[in-house]
Amino acid sequence: MTAMRDRRRGPLASIGLHTTLILASAVAVFPPLWLLVTSFKPKGEAFSTDVIKDPTLGNYGHVLGDTEFPTWFGNSLLVVGCTTVLGVFIAATTGYAVSRFRFPGMRPLMWLLLVIQMFPVAILIVPLYTIMSTLGWLNQPVSLIVTYLTVAVPFCAWMMKGYFDTIPVDIDESGRVDGLNPFGAFWRLVVPLAKPGIAVTAFYTFITAWAEVAYASAFMTGEENLTLAAGLQTFVNQYTSDWGAMTAAAVMIATPAALVFAWVQRHLVAGLTAGATKS
Repeated sequence: MTAMRDRRRGPLASIGLHTTLILASAVAVFPPLWLLVTSFKPKGEAFSTDVIKDPTLGNYGHVLGDTEFPTWFGNSLLVVGCTTVLGVFIAATTGYAVSRFRFPGMRPLMWLLLVIQMFPVAILIVPLYTIMSTLGWLNQPVSLIVTYLTVAVPFCAWMMKGYFDTIPVDIDESGRVDGLNPFGAFWRLVVPLAKPGIAVTAFYTFITAWAEVAYASAFMTGEENLTLAAGLQTFVNQYTSDWGAMTAAAVMIATPAALVFAWVQRHLVAGLTAGATKS
């Protein structure tokens, strides 16, 4: 079938298509590749157009040994771990509830979850900052965990609802016949079948918390309290510009995200497709 399409397309069209794809791939790959290359350059050659004259691990040593990067990493692991676990649980149970049960206010609840996604970060920072200050949660990981949950859960609940709609209700009913309560049927029968959707939810929640900068910068002060994304700003600001350290830190920040993506990528297409087509 592909060969027949290539014949119908013609040689010029095929060349144009492949050229466009190659150029698009080069544009997409160049920034992270150049970031990686720059991280191995000596400090004085950060803006050099040469690939690498004298490769060095000095930037990585400086970031790990002379900055608060290990502390930022620990802060991020705490925030991201709690956000991911809680986000997946809340989104999955919410999506299952609105997929399987009919209750007063269900439609307004789903619309509320959708409307929440329309508010930009800039509008929400001030009211959320006020709430966290009133609760005494500023400079506490709980402030970021709660905030990231408000960002990730509405979208993930919609997506999980769509995925649970693709799982036959007969499975739940058979579990109840065998003596399981609704939560038992959900946990023991439905969750194992919903792994692709849960994988997408976990990945989205992870990325939301791992790469977020605005809330982390507003709610956390003092280098010892920063997360990785917020700490990255300390390398290049109005007072200093250590591009070598920043690129090295950026590479180390991106690596865990790439590993998580590689781990869940086989579930991403199935989970996103089901959630998008059935919501």
